[in-house]
Amino acid sequence: MIREDPRFGVSGISLYMPPLCVNLEDWCRWTGNSWEKVSSVVGHSFRMLDRHESIYTMAANAVLRLILSYDIDPQRIGFLGFGTESSTDNALGAVIIKGMVDRALEEMGRQRISRNCEVPEFKQACLGGVYALKAALRWLALDGRGRVGVVVSADKAEYERGSSGEPTQGAGAVAQLVEENPRLYTIDFLRGGSASDYRGADFRKPFQRHFMEGYARQVERLHDFPVFSGKYSTNCYIDETIHAVHDMLRKIEVEPRSFYHEVHGAFFHRPYARMPVNAMASLYLWGLSRTEDHQQELEGICTQAGADFIRVRDEMTSSPDLFHGVLQGQTDGEVYPESMKAVKYFRTTEKFEEVVSSKMTLGADLMMDLGNLYTASLPAWIASGIEEALERDLELAGKEFVTIGYGSGDAAEAMPIRVVPDWRAAASRVGFRKALERRMDLTQEQYESLHDRHEIPDLEYVPTGRFVVERIGREQGPEFQDVGVEYYRYVP
Repeated sequence: MIREDPRFGVSGISLYMPPLCVNLEDWCRWTGNSWEKVSSVVGHSFRMLDRHESIYTMAANAVLRLILSYDIDPQRIGFLGFGTESSTDNALGAVIIKGMVDRALEEMGRQRISRNCEVPEFKQACLGGVYALKAALRWLALDGRGRVGVVVSADKAEYERGSSGEPTQGAGAVAQLVEENPRLYTIDFLRGGSASDYRGADFRKPFQRHFMEGYARQVERLHDFPVFSGKYSTNCYIDETIHAVHDMLRKIEVEPRSFYHEVHGAFFHRPYARMPVNAMASLYLWGLSRTEDHQQELEGICTQAGADFIRVRDEMTSSPDLFHGVLQGQTDGEVYPESMKAVKYFRTTEKFEEVVSSKMTLGADLMMDLGNLYTASLPAWIASGIEEALERDLELAGKEFVTIGYGSGDAAEAMPIRVVPDWRAAASRVGFRKALERRMDLTQEQYESLHDRHEIPDLEYVPTGRFVVERIGREQGPEFQDVGVEYYRYVP
């Protein structure tokens, strides 16, 4: 499927996960929700930032760990891209991370990151990390020869208590080493697929919400809860990923059914466990509708599902304007009602397990304890899959995967990757399980206090081996101002 061997890709991955954790089985007991449903649809637990952390400290932790784990010469780093949708500084981005890492490296007796290093930040909801990765690959291909790039994604997913999004919270950061002749996997970004369309009130974080009555009234701290529309957002996710994957398949010149049978696996942006499974089932059926030779298989599935084949085919070959429906007051209906009957049935079949579900199991179990990491979700799943393959002694050399990123609002990217022959050495340094080891389960009182007021009663621990926010500036003099500026420190 990958026609040529791309020369650029990822050589290393490192993660940072905050130690404070909410066990979702405990959360279900606190809130009266069904553990059986939450564990199958959402996951098992999620992480939260403590009072001494921010998205910048998480990102810096991941970058520093990447440099140390892979023994990277900081002077060779010419690109440090930051993907996030949780930025709290409207002027700066990746340079904040660079500053922290530089000082920590200096304290360790090492050189700082090169002064001649680009430091852009990328934002498009959960897709910002993929855009940062593509920018790093383009930098390597054009003017970064002989150097390396680092891409870090960091986010905190927060939702108001009592909302449907509450169990899908999370926090964490993933850093990736990008270079020529990579040591983990190549990325065929020349044949990647792209799609975007404005979706209005799909999932937003408008600044004005903080000044409107009724927004997150029980929370007594600065918060970043999104404005979201559950059913509508799900429709947007499936619709946009379908368009991006079909754009990729057009460039690869492979028919969809053949691709899904031949590709070794798929990694998606993963807001919660069930979402990518639904998307992959939809992608397979939509692929059948694109080729006349395979419509008979689709018709058989429709018959078994009790769905009208003609209507399904018409829906799957259409391109509805989802935002137009919102403008007409249609926000809670199914965009592809007949097709989703077929998708729901297809998920119960042996064919689904054989062709679709089986390609999404690598690393999936470990991901159940991460929660939603927004921009860091997709690279985290890739890291989890690579580490699991190493632990199980699976051979991935030469295997091809598809990676599918998504950002609400609305955009998606699909890129094929191929694992390199000597991937094991680099995979042994990922440290996914190690990143999850430091875990402190919160009580109900601690969780609610941290969530609503950023306080943690009766929890004493000393942060070590990571960056912390040491203080926040308050100076507002005529010659010097630092009000609101975070000052950071690395705690050995």
